[in-house]
Amino acid sequence: MNFLALLAALVLTYYRPHRQLDLLQRLYQPYAQWLERNLNDGKKLHGMLAWTAGALLPALLTGILYFVLLTINFLLGLLFSVAVLYLVLRFSQFERRAEQIVAALRDQNIDLARELFTNWEGTDADSYTHAQLCRVSIETALKRSHYGLFGPVLWFALLGPAGAVLYRLSYLLKLEWQTLESNTFNQFATRVFEWIDWLPARVTAISFAIVGDFEDAIYCWRTQAAAWPEKALGIILASGSGALGVKLGEPLPHKGIIVFRPELGLGDEADADCLQSAIGLVWRVLFLMVGLLMLLTFAHWLGN
Repeated sequence: MNFLALLAALVLTYYRPHRQLDLLQRLYQPYAQWLERNLNDGKKLHGMLAWTAGALLPALLTGILYFVLLTINFLLGLLFSVAVLYLVLRFSQFERRAEQIVAALRDQNIDLARELFTNWEGTDADSYTHAQLCRVSIETALKRSHYGLFGPVLWFALLGPAGAVLYRLSYLLKLEWQTLESNTFNQFATRVFEWIDWLPARVTAISFAIVGDFEDAIYCWRTQAAAWPEKALGIILASGSGALGVKLGEPLPHKGIIVFRPELGLGDEADADCLQSAIGLVWRVLFLMVGLLMLLTFAHWLGN
């Protein structure tokens, strides 16, 4: 049934995309901020309580409701899974934003491309050159495809709707609280998400290698990923850049200063065609994951 729910949710999000860049984040943000205001005393225990209330409890309630509906009627459980995935996945927003930047870059409209990227990622891109903008756009496409699509899909395959909710809410808590002054409260949420994302990050990296240039993807993963500040993201970007045969990373200007970033990938300098190739890479990984889930579903049916 997970395969049917995922397929239906992907079709629904593609043809009926959310109007908001991240609908779930917009709905969830006030609750995450309320938890921080009322529970942040700078201690690990309070961080544990806040994460439990913000991510674990909603996931448990989702799992219980799913089980109840599934017990009542198979179709009710299926429809509930589709509704949860429709809210959780960020499939349509990823492709549409990236395609708009590709079109602007190919039209040599660098100002529009910068504006589109700023609206997408929330980072000031006014001083980026054409090559820098292409690099960060590819990085954003790979990053968002993992955190908004592949990660939730994997946890959905493992634990059903509760797994997808747990992954996405844990990620949103990490984003919401990482801007705060570093203490054991927000460090706990970051550490828990690292545990939850350990397997998805590596599955995404392996998938990039399988559907792209396998040898270069594995080489970049092994030799370059550790230099990236966020270990899991470094694995994803290194594998993705190697699979695409493009250079990512490298220093970027930010508010008048140059921010050092390690070099990732091999091969060509990034351009609009490389960004289009990154979109194609994400599509191929999605087809791979859906295909594997379909095979597992059919194997389960035949086994019964």
